[in-house]
Amino acid sequence: MEARYKDRSIYFKEQSLTTEKHVIPFINEYLKVDDKVRLLEIGCGEGGNLPPFLELGCETVGVDIQEKQVLNSMEYLGDYVEKGLYKGIASDIYLLNNEDGGEDIGKFDLIIMRDVIEHIHDQDKFMGHLRKFLKPGGKVFFGFPPWHMPFGGHQQTSNGKASKLPYIHLLPNFLYFRILKWSGVTEDYIEALKEVKETGITIERFRRIVKKNGYKTDKEQLWLVNPNYEIKFGMKPRKQFFLFAVIPFIRNFFTTCNYSVISLT
Repeated sequence: MEARYKDRSIYFKEQSLTTEKHVIPFINEYLKVDDKVRLLEIGCGEGGNLPPFLELGCETVGVDIQEKQVLNSMEYLGDYVEKGLYKGIASDIYLLNNEDGGEDIGKFDLIIMRDVIEHIHDQDKFMGHLRKFLKPGGKVFFGFPPWHMPFGGHQQTSNGKASKLPYIHLLPNFLYFRILKWSGVTEDYIEALKEVKETGITIERFRRIVKKNGYKTDKEQLWLVNPNYEIKFGMKPRKQFFLFAVIPFIRNFFTTCNYSVISLT
């Protein structure tokens, strides 16, 4: 397993740098990110995406189902907690803004989800629930790896030889999991990768559930080289070639990341 997946501080810094250089400029075309923006990050983890927003004065809430990660975010972002700019909440998102008595955290000008939607079960249901957190005119930013891309199964985060093998997540289950086990991936981690195989999302499916749930896409950018690879691997981000971008299904194999800003119709 690479150092960035063991040392969460490395991953934290990588997220922050990519958000500052690429994510915020992408969002700024449709929503000016400044101290007037109330921001929600769903699947915040340790909060690595948030420092650039906090530095701009955004009032920010981070939600994650993993309590340990939320506690880490409160520690890493302690200065902003003291200033009243950041609050971390450990919760299932469906328990928030729920008519049945769940905590009401209010509505937001901007919601961000980076490398999260591909981990969510029943994404159609989730997109419907997301509406409860948006102010009128609010925007949602998504960044995610399409399922068919070389490492769409997140096998690169595992240990052993499997972390270097592209496209193996597309193999039949029995063969894929046998390769993972053979390469030294632990049973617990194999279970985690099984879940990703169940929830992975394609570009086409993402577009369908956006439209079905009453959103419009303000902007979509497909990337041949994920902007995050700049800080990880020193690779220059590259937008997807037009020819690949317009061919259904094929584009999923050669698109390493989808950036999208959506809003309610």
